[in-house]
Amino acid sequence: MTISITDLATVRARHPEAIAEAAARRARRALIGANGRLMIVAADHPARGALGVGDRPLAMADRADLLERLCIALSRPGVDGVLATADILEDLLLLGVLDGKVVMGSMNRGGLAGASFEMDDRFTGHRPEDIERLRFDAGKLLLRIDYDDPGSLATLESAARAVDAMAARRLPLFIEPFMARRVDGRVRNDLSTEAVTRSIAIASGLGGTSAYTWLKLPVTADADDMAQALEASTLPAVLLGGEVGRDGRDQEAAYERWRKALRLPTVQGLVVGRSLLYPAEGDVENAVDTAVGLL
Repeated sequence: MTISITDLATVRARHPEAIAEAAARRARRALIGANGRLMIVAADHPARGALGVGDRPLAMADRADLLERLCIALSRPGVDGVLATADILEDLLLLGVLDGKVVMGSMNRGGLAGASFEMDDRFTGHRPEDIERLRFDAGKLLLRIDYDDPGSLATLESAARAVDAMAARRLPLFIEPFMARRVDGRVRNDLSTEAVTRSIAIASGLGGTSAYTWLKLPVTADADDMAQALEASTLPAVLLGGEVGRDGRDQEAAYERWRKALRLPTVQGLVVGRSLLYPAEGDVENAVDTAVGLL
């Protein structure tokens, strides 16, 4: 049974079992499709309190609007699936838009944006057993490492145990690593070639096996150096889209960086969020189709 966005609260209140039922009947697919590439739309930002897009600090706070944008993105040819937290994925399950899609559960959202404990990014989202129970296809974790913040060690240890637990279930796990530091009290990710290379080396070695580990990587500040950074690992990788400015020229520059990096042998696809769901020109369909065209 497919419902509308306006019915979600009613169904959740009166028939919470509908979520498990929708998960049980969802048609699944292989992680990598016939074209050998992966295009995932990401929407796990709200659970970390990161609601802003460009100059709009609460752009992602309107859940109905976000769901409408996700439904449009998932309907476009070439979009393989979605990455999100439990609340959003369960809304999409109830809306009936996840059949034949790759569904990735976001696992650690405890490092709230701007918090003093941001680097202690605890696993407050999906557990491996949840991803298995709901018949989802993969998990994702964020791994920010600040050598000056002890919270990074707790995140590293819990990330390693997540790698083990996902591998025991033969479920792919996408690790999104960054070398980070605080600047004027705010966490900033270092996208220099050396920092990205170091983050890849650290993330690749987590856990007792890397058999089911993927990397979700930003493009280096100098896109021409991405090939050098990727020499640090043989693990398959997807590119992190990240947020771009509200200027259409910034969007075009981002597309060009992705286009160059997608030619590299270990890169298997894209995982892009706000820059496609809230594009500078406001047209989700066009932004998604352009990104798919890069693949």
